[in-house]
Amino acid sequence: MAREYDKLIRDAIPEIIERNGETPLVHTATEAEYERRLREKLDEEVAEFQESGAAEELADVLEVVHAIREQEGISVERLEQLRTEKARERGRFEKRVVLERVE
Repeated sequence: MAREYDKLIRDAIPEIIERNGETPLVHTATEAEYERRLREKLDEEVAEFQESGAAEELADVLEVVHAIREQEGISVERLEQLRTEKARERGRFEKRVVLERVE
């Protein structure tokens, strides 16, 4: 019985599907499609983490972030530099501050 997915998947998934005796139907995304589908995948993985809170789901979020970073031509070092600069200017989330309103 066929199952529809229409989503970006990790590179080894087609081989895993074949090892399970099934046949995957896949295509290689164009640059524009890849960009769109990475963002969709980020939403999917964030939702899965929010639902489960599982560390492996958080790892999936990070994997997609790194794929987006790479697709955008941003080095690991540059992304970390941006994160550090923003933390220095605006802080982190360590104090658990919740803004209720501004009067």
